Amino acid sequence: MLYHLIEYIDGLYDPPGFGMFQFITFRAALAAITALIVSFWFGPRIIRMLRKKQIGELAKYEAPERHLKKAGTPTMGGLIILLAILLPTLLWGDLRNTYVQLIIFVTVGLGAVGFMDDYLKVVKKKPKGLIGRYKIVGQVTIALVVGCIIYFFPHWIDKDLWILKSSTTVPFIKDLEFDMGIFYIPLVVFIITATSNAVNLTDGLDGLAIGLVGIVGLTLAVIAYISGHIAFSSYLTIPYLRGNGELAVYLAALVGASLGFLWYNSHPAQVFMGDTGSLALGGALGAVCVLIKKELLLPTLGGIFLAETLSVIIQRGYFKYTKKKYGEGKRVFLMAPIHHHFEMQGLHESKIVMRFYIVAIILMIVSLATFKVR
Repeated sequence: MLYHLIEYIDGLYDPPGFGMFQFITFRAALAAITALIVSFWFGPRIIRMLRKKQIGELAKYEAPERHLKKAGTPTMGGLIILLAILLPTLLWGDLRNTYVQLIIFVTVGLGAVGFMDDYLKVVKKKPKGLIGRYKIVGQVTIALVVGCIIYFFPHWIDKDLWILKSSTTVPFIKDLEFDMGIFYIPLVVFIITATSNAVNLTDGLDGLAIGLVGIVGLTLAVIAYISGHIAFSSYLTIPYLRGNGELAVYLAALVGASLGFLWYNSHPAQVFMGDTGSLALGGALGAVCVLIKKELLLPTLGGIFLAETLSVIIQRGYFKYTKKKYGEGKRVFLMAPIHHHFEMQGLHESKIVMRFYIVAIILMIVSLATFKVR
């Protein structure tokens, strides 16, 4: 909104310095700084409100015993994250840009699904929260809207997007786009739903999920800016997506919000993000990968989230298989998701979190290298 006001004033009076706001990099920096300010200003107030209303984390019996002492820690801290992402985006983003409109829709929509889940768990005291199938319906519906708009109405986003509407670029291979046709819509639904749930599964240690989200978000901000810059995209021989660079403003706000929330969520955590934050952040990362046409890069860039999800699938699948075959269920990991496996091996959660950060940074470097090593 401030961007549009400044743009209007600049058109009328052409005051010195206002032209800076036309640069995406300048507004992205403002969005990141604003997100930090919002986090530091509203964070303590929201935490006090949650604590006052006794909106605390329930005891997790599927986690190591040491996690029982975390029961009662304020949850639904995702409200801090959402506020710190959305407010800077509304202030400094181009709200006429359909890419921005879609990512805001995904963030708010999945944030609402997560909020309902948290509300039922911690306020209404329903241990399972929102019934699983209803949660999936919400995620799929939001993802379906995004997929259908990209496939059936690409001209709403970019008049030239129809050429690539159902295509995705292939990492490490130059000038190759893989066109999936109508099956692109189910792919979009799968990606957004899967990433939303993957971040939710990863959110089990203090600072783990939000730190990883910040690292992935920073990488995607660079890629979005390159994709929306005609000279850079031409140099790297990747599809130029007009207006795509505006997503860098949103992603800069996401990185700033991640750093701001990490201030309170690092060990020992003062607040947890809950499903309000994890579902929204995960879905947003998946949606950005879709919007920048880098869907196949997600397994590399989000390798930690993938590993966490696969550990749960393997654990449950093997347990059911052995129980059916031998009458007694066996496990591959000491506990799933895999971060709990390392905890059961005796590693302190802070060491696990830092090592996961290191792996995530390595994956970030590999992901960015795919644009040159082709």
